[in-house]
Amino acid sequence: MALQLVTLKPQPQYPLSPIKKNPLHTHKFNSANFASRSRLTAAVSASVPGVSWEEQIPPNALRRKRDSTWRGGFSLGVDLGLSRTGLAISKGFSIRPLTVLELRGQKLELRLLDIAEKQEVDEFIVGLPKSSDGKETLQSNKVRSVAGRLAVRAAERGWRVYLQDEHGTSSEAVDHMIAMGLTRSARQGRIDAYAAVKVLERYFSHSGQGIELVLPKQAELQDKLSRGPPKDVDFFPE
Repeated sequence: MALQLVTLKPQPQYPLSPIKKNPLHTHKFNSANFASRSRLTAAVSASVPGVSWEEQIPPNALRRKRDSTWRGGFSLGVDLGLSRTGLAISKGFSIRPLTVLELRGQKLELRLLDIAEKQEVDEFIVGLPKSSDGKETLQSNKVRSVAGRLAVRAAERGWRVYLQDEHGTSSEAVDHMIAMGLTRSARQGRIDAYAAVKVLERYFSHSGQGIELVLPKQAELQDKLSRGPPKDVDFFPE
């Protein structure tokens, strides 16, 4: 079944927001048949017999494709680097750069959770580095490790973590910033956040096809993912 590609473009002049303050399974998602296969281990049985994980907890991009009137479900794009992490936010049909963090390890993971809570996010779209031929790199392993730890903490809140191929997003971000008329000095310190924008654009333009759900092994965390975060009464009034 052919996919309808929806290209989302970020607003052209958004400054960065002034934010200052385990073994696992990964399931690759295909929107054509909603089947899942683990990249690291055999597929895990879903908590509801006969229903795949993607059907129980579909990514926001797929929910939007299925129902154009669907509201809620904000997404945080994450571009993990060696020393800096760029963030972008998607709310409705708007994607914009958010901030760049210079944190690592547990401090980074806790800060991501804090930002997600403040931005009312329920999923993380983490860029996965790949080479031009589609193969994973040494940096891919590091990103998977961070995403795995983040997924455990996020699942406690009912939030999901996905991996999205990010090959070429950094160069796309530079081209975009040059097209905006930003000088080299103005681009410094912002490229990671704009790369995260490109990660989100790719995710939504393909309606979530090809992403990987990072699934904690613990049954209780899988159950929390199935139930999702507490509903916001503003979006889901009784």
